[in-house]
Amino acid sequence: MGRTSLAVKGAILLAAIFVFLKVGVPLFTAPLPMSLVWLYVFLTACGIVVYGTLTGESSESLFGTVFRFLGGGGLGGTARSLRLAVLVLFPLWVGWVTYDDLAPQTEPPVENRVIHPAPPGWFVGLANPVPNTPENVMMGKGLYAAYCSPCHGAMFNGNGPASDGWNPPPANFVDSGTIAQLQESYLFWRIKKGGVGLPVEAHPWKSAMPRWEVELPDEWIWKIIMAEYAGSGHKPRTWE
Repeated sequence: MGRTSLAVKGAILLAAIFVFLKVGVPLFTAPLPMSLVWLYVFLTACGIVVYGTLTGESSESLFGTVFRFLGGGGLGGTARSLRLAVLVLFPLWVGWVTYDDLAPQTEPPVENRVIHPAPPGWFVGLANPVPNTPENVMMGKGLYAAYCSPCHGAMFNGNGPASDGWNPPPANFVDSGTIAQLQESYLFWRIKKGGVGLPVEAHPWKSAMPRWEVELPDEWIWKIIMAEYAGSGHKPRTWE
């Protein structure tokens, strides 16, 4: 095994993990947020470092090449030029990414999107067939806690433990601009069909809302809707 083999294998593994999470995973499910992708890459790097420091030989194999490259010792002309390019271009790249992330954006959006697109025809005007009883609301709150609160929060405010990973963030039901403006039939459609069920006019909106029609029967969805209104302090919108 060569002196640089562990360092090279570690770099290849990190690149493979990144490509798999960024390109491979979206082929089978919803795209992962970049914060989660970088978390997995960081954990993989930590694993490589732990493995590479088990023995003196593995430590040399992992870090020796990096130290020699940065120090410039024993490098030929081509390697020295590459080292100089890395030491100059990497800080410039970090500075550019930081500036681009923090600089005010004045460009208009690529295209307008409809915040609350119209649902398919057969969802329009649906009435909640489940009686609004304390027992049904209580069951709905239990279902909400199990399926919805990780993103939308136990207090119905969109501040669940998983909410930081999504853009746009989960809806804040306490806000008077969300479910207070909507009919129950609209919520039934959004919960049942999820982000993948949004029509073209709602794009570009990379909603991570799951499609719950497989896991949840209609009766459970209606009870969850009652719980959301009860927990947020709002009432469903009705047409006079």
